[in-house]
Amino acid sequence: MVSKAEGRIQALSSVKPSAFAIGMARAMDKDPRHLEIILRESKNIVRMRGGHLITETRHGFICANSGVDMSNVGKGGEEVTLLPKDPDVSAERIRSGIRRVTGLDVPVVITDTFGRAWRLGHVNFAIGVSGLKPIKDYRGTRDMYRRVLRVTEIAVADELASAGELVMNKADRVPVAIVRGYGYARGRGSAQQLVRPEELDLFR
Repeated sequence: MVSKAEGRIQALSSVKPSAFAIGMARAMDKDPRHLEIILRESKNIVRMRGGHLITETRHGFICANSGVDMSNVGKGGEEVTLLPKDPDVSAERIRSGIRRVTGLDVPVVITDTFGRAWRLGHVNFAIGVSGLKPIKDYRGTRDMYRRVLRVTEIAVADELASAGELVMNKADRVPVAIVRGYGYARGRGSAQQLVRPEELDLFR
C-alpha cells in the first residue's frame, strides 16, 4: 500500500535489461526486465541458487528479489512494486498524518513479507518504524531464576508486524491492522536498528 501510494510502481516495458541481467535470466528462467529492476534496487547479491535470488537492498535488508514484488499489482504481471525509498520516513509521515487528523499519537510499523534462512515459511517483518523502540532489550536484567540475561533482545516491531499479518492476510485487500493493548516503549525508533551488521552476520 505504501509503495503504491508513493508511486513506487514500475512497468516492465520501461526497462532495458543489461547484458548481466539477460545472462542471469537465461540461467534462472526469469524475465530479464524483472531481474534488471531487482539488480538496480540492490546493493549486493547475497545468494543466487536454484532460481532464488537473495540480495541486500539499499536499505540494508536481506531479502528475496530486493523486495521487488509482482503480487497484488495487476496489469497482467507487467508491473512490479518496489520498496519505499525510505520506509522509516514513510512511517513518520503516516504517523504525522494520523496525529493531524485524529489528535492521536500512535506508532506506525510498515511491513513486508520476508523468508527466513533458517526456517520454512514467510513472516511479516518491520521495514519502517516510527514512534516506538523496535527492540526490547533484556540484557542486564534477570530471568525467573535470577540469572543475568546477556544476549536477549526481542524484535518487538517484527513481532507486531507478524501479528498484523494474521488479520491482514496476503490477498484480502486489508492494508492496515490496528494493534491494541500492547505496552510498547515510546521513543525514536527505526527499522535500521533491526538490521544485523554484516560483521555479526553468521550467514554471510
